[in-house]
Amino acid sequence: METQSGNPFSNLLESWAQWFGAAGAAGLGANDAGHASSIAALQQETLARHAQLWQRQLLRRPGETVAPVIDAARGDWRFIAPEWSESPFHDYLRQAYLINADYLMRAVELMPLATEADRKRLRFMTRQYVDALAPSNFAATNPEFIQQALLSNGESIARGVRNMLGDLEKGRISMSDESAFEVGKNLAVTPGAVIFENEVMQLIQYAPSSDEKAAKVFERPFVIVPPCINRYYILDLQPENSFVRYAVAQGHTVFLVSWRNPHEAEGKLSWDDFVAQPLIACKIAAEVCKSEQVNALGFCIGGTLLASALAVARARGEDPVHSLTLLTTPLDFEDAGELGCFIDPASIAAREASIGKGGLMHGKEFAAAFASLRANDLIWNYVVGNYLKGHTPPAFDLLFWNADSTNLPGPFAAWYLRHLYLENELRIPGKLTMLDTPVDLRKVDMPTFIYASREDHIVPWKSAYQSRALIGGKNTFVLGASGHIAGVINPPQKNKRSHWRLERDSEKLDAEAWQGKATEHPGSWWPVWAEWLAQYGGKQVAARKKLGSSKYKEIEAAPGRYVKQ
Repeated sequence: METQSGNPFSNLLESWAQWFGAAGAAGLGANDAGHASSIAALQQETLARHAQLWQRQLLRRPGETVAPVIDAARGDWRFIAPEWSESPFHDYLRQAYLINADYLMRAVELMPLATEADRKRLRFMTRQYVDALAPSNFAATNPEFIQQALLSNGESIARGVRNMLGDLEKGRISMSDESAFEVGKNLAVTPGAVIFENEVMQLIQYAPSSDEKAAKVFERPFVIVPPCINRYYILDLQPENSFVRYAVAQGHTVFLVSWRNPHEAEGKLSWDDFVAQPLIACKIAAEVCKSEQVNALGFCIGGTLLASALAVARARGEDPVHSLTLLTTPLDFEDAGELGCFIDPASIAAREASIGKGGLMHGKEFAAAFASLRANDLIWNYVVGNYLKGHTPPAFDLLFWNADSTNLPGPFAAWYLRHLYLENELRIPGKLTMLDTPVDLRKVDMPTFIYASREDHIVPWKSAYQSRALIGGKNTFVLGASGHIAGVINPPQKNKRSHWRLERDSEKLDAEAWQGKATEHPGSWWPVWAEWLAQYGGKQVAARKKLGSSKYKEIEAAPGRYVKQ
């Protein structure tokens, strides 16, 4: 995100240039001199490591394997091919790069920056620079590129060029074999129908399971509010990993908000326009099922919208939701993870000036920002695989979804970035007004299940944990393995990953104390959630054979038009 004055990191770049050079130590005060001394010591250590690397390479005999001066971090896939260690030239390139990368990242921690936010930004920017300059990313310095070209008689080079031209035409890097998937054909195929639509969303009702055990369902319907960034079908991928299908199989009558992908005509939609939708969805689901209340779930920003909407409802004296589930949901934005590196007053002011009163924040911007958070996995991995090696990426439904980006209306995006990410005002009771109502999250007092992912780079798990102190009512917290998406989409039958929970959970524990007491359990967190939700489903009633009602008739079959726009 650029500011009106150009690059938001420009001042940090100047500091970076000053302090990474030995001349930066001249004329400094006592504290600065201490920092400069630490930098000088780091430089001496780095020079010694380079000297050691040179010595080992010069004394290395043909065919001999020597112990490395430095190894790649665990999980770093870039240099695992044997060609990197078998060739003295490429072994040297690899280790020299790792030594320099280590120097730069450690130097960031020694710089006397004004705030920790500045350090986070510089750390992020330096990592982008370090990752981009890896020798694995360039044909001339990647031995795997050479090996592939020789084995294929140059065909891998031709395929790589074709892949690159195809991606240039699409305007993005291919992360999956996109020909393998089609929404409504093998993704988002849980049976259901759209029973309501407006300019912001469609509401889908899903059919009961065909399993004989599902002849009875819980009387309270279950409403899902997914993120309005990207498409809803992250929760309804293929049948074997569909969260929606799993919820239906547990005996819930499931309703789901399918957000419209905004175009110019929807460019004036505001935060309030979106906050209103969960209340509309809950009202319709309750009417269709003839229930006074529903159970509701929000995922990521969908959870932020849902919690905000419920705070509005409770302030009005309304009580539409019996229980609440929040998945990787930010309510306290003090630690916004590395996404916070894109947020500063100047960049937000620029957004407000350009699109704050109308326009679009395009999905490609989000895709690029999210990819940069894990650049080696989501950018350079595919540069090397698709273009240097000429491979076609494998079919992967989650990455197909990840590339299916959506826009946000400008007024919505500008308000969201300023008041939540920059000012962090949602956590302050009565500070924000939504739908003409002061918002106080303490009024969200129904039983709540809060889930976070341990390696989440978008909503750090400790930030999600902070929701426990903001909302009212009793809540339960579960921590899952993996990241923002893979941690959530973890069906039980695959028996993958693990999760942590406390049998006697306490909202009074801080995040560190909770983590110290929690017990790790193998496998998915979904059954734990299903057992929790069942106690709030109400009595068992006959499953409805017809979707919708006389008032809310079927408009079209799921997944509907909006998800395909």
